[in-house]
Amino acid sequence: MIRLSKPIISEDEINAVNHVLRSGVFVQNEHVQRFEQLLKQFIGSDVLAVSSGTAALHVALSALKIKKGDAVFLPSFTFPATANVVELQHARPVLVDVDEDTYNIDPKKLEKSIEEWQGPEIPKAIIVVHQFGAPCNMTKIREIAKKYGLFLIEDAACALGTTWNGQHAGTFGDIGCFSWHPRKSITTGEGGAVAVKDNMLRKRIELLRNHGLEKSEGKVQLTLPGFNYRLTEFQAVLGKEQLKKFNGWLESRRDLAGYYKKYLKDTADVQLPKEVTGHAWQTYMVVLNENISQQAVIGEMRQKQIETNIGSLSVHLLDYYKTKYKYQDSFFPISRKLSEQGLALPMYPGLDKTDIDYVCSSLKEIISKCKK
Repeated sequence: MIRLSKPIISEDEINAVNHVLRSGVFVQNEHVQRFEQLLKQFIGSDVLAVSSGTAALHVALSALKIKKGDAVFLPSFTFPATANVVELQHARPVLVDVDEDTYNIDPKKLEKSIEEWQGPEIPKAIIVVHQFGAPCNMTKIREIAKKYGLFLIEDAACALGTTWNGQHAGTFGDIGCFSWHPRKSITTGEGGAVAVKDNMLRKRIELLRNHGLEKSEGKVQLTLPGFNYRLTEFQAVLGKEQLKKFNGWLESRRDLAGYYKKYLKDTADVQLPKEVTGHAWQTYMVVLNENISQQAVIGEMRQKQIETNIGSLSVHLLDYYKTKYKYQDSFFPISRKLSEQGLALPMYPGLDKTDIDYVCSSLKEIISKCKK
């Protein structure tokens, strides 16, 4: 089967992990520190490793002291973790519809949502998501955050290698959050990282990821309640090996995106993602015409030994959020369309032109069978 995504693990990674396992040193040591240094060199910001992308988002909001009575603005079309961490801080997630071409938060709708906010909660922060590796318009979004005095958090879970005007995603706001889940462009199994430039925020995040504990003059003190969000040594050494190969993998992803465009550009009932400078192509999602059944296409593609899936979810349609906040569907037409008609196609280094040709020819053949 042609998989939707596939982590690339070689003998280099296996040998490195075995070396750590034999060492008996498993937690928060030299390999974590070295991984953080390599990430800093790559993205251009201080980096702290954590146990997942969700952990990165959670410590980001905790470090910024987001709490009950605060409103946090974020896109509706996103993995639920982006909203969940706001909810876990007892703040209110305020959803904003996205741009149809890039699948990212629409800056005009974002500013309108902030300006017209009439809830009892006080606007405190914006979370933007660089969806599938496509950069958000950080020029406009930073202007909005500055204008309204809001913290800016970047969910860069899919955005290693993504840039906007030459600057790496995750380094524009107060805090950037990355994920190393197996579907991401590099993986440590589970794992994540926080990019932060402010020294006081960095110190607070260091404490939060390690129970709030710190050593002073040989004694351990609890400075504030924290979490166990540490990355292990064998995850870090896996990440180090992956990062060495990432530039080649990024080039491969961009080549694959080019092949998809070539083979699908004139296909009826299929909208292709917009090519944006600095796109890292963690996922390649097309949008099916509304007369095509997304789930039927997924099923038919599986019959041809091709794994496809939805692209992401729209938070406003999820039972918990829909019930609690009574989100009006009419405010999120693009998010709904993308969640119901988006189709993620296989994307990972190791695929070649022959694979892409088979995926595309199969999709073209199947579409005509899957009309609602």
